[in-house]
Amino acid sequence: MGNLVQAELRKTTTTGLWWGLLIPTAVLALGWGLATGLLGQFFVDFAASGDVDEVSDFIGVTPDQWKVSLFGMARAINISTIFPMIFGAMAISGEISRRTITTTFLTAPSRMHALLAKMLVYVLWGAIYGVAIMLFLGIGVVITSDSGQLPDAGGWVMLTLVCVLSSILMTMFGVGVGALIPNVAGAIVLLLLYFVVIENVLHGVLAYLEVPAVIGFLPNGSINGLTGSVAVDLFLSAAGVVPPEIENVLRAIAGAAGAQDWWLSGIVFLGWAGVVFAGGWAVSQAKDIT
Repeated sequence: MGNLVQAELRKTTTTGLWWGLLIPTAVLALGWGLATGLLGQFFVDFAASGDVDEVSDFIGVTPDQWKVSLFGMARAINISTIFPMIFGAMAISGEISRRTITTTFLTAPSRMHALLAKMLVYVLWGAIYGVAIMLFLGIGVVITSDSGQLPDAGGWVMLTLVCVLSSILMTMFGVGVGALIPNVAGAIVLLLLYFVVIENVLHGVLAYLEVPAVIGFLPNGSINGLTGSVAVDLFLSAAGVVPPEIENVLRAIAGAAGAQDWWLSGIVFLGWAGVVFAGGWAVSQAKDIT
């Protein structure tokens, strides 16, 4: 197994795909971070000068203490982790379409061993992408935000952990879809179409039908809930008393509408990743690789 993992590492590091996708990931995270700080500052200035004083008195916290950057950070993580998911999708689909996976399957003890080796390597890459996302996101937010909008040390640690975890899970999901759909263009288009369009439409339909809890059990809803729930929890821990109705609005702003607790959201998405990986394994077992 160790030799297979080393071989997979060489495959990823000897091509330019890893940094070709890492660069736009970092740029996107930095851009979201800068925008998050600017929009947060605009909101705080507006709240401090408007008729929001009654709300401030009600919750016992002035607008300059509202850590509104947390919502933008959660959204930034959710958007940025699309890139490691695409990277994972190309792990197998690209090799199958170019037939370079033939040697791997012939030399590995079994196809399951080969797929597990790929998964382990791409879990590592998912963690690397997650650290990069949080690093550049943090730089952007710190540059444009006041200290009152930023999380404390514990909040930074928690956000970093869920960012890395989210990136790993999205990469695993991508690997499973890449094995299930051994066509690079098909796998990427399907993933982008589902995560950017289809499920967002489903979210609107489910909200209209007044069954928002279902959203938290869908793939995109559960992975968004992982980061969004943490952002909302960190915000509420410093925001004083917030009515349940307002908390639901905050969850929607953070991308966690209908989501469960962060740990349960992670387990739900891990289940989805396991389902697509099992489907990819079944397809690879049945397919004649030549």
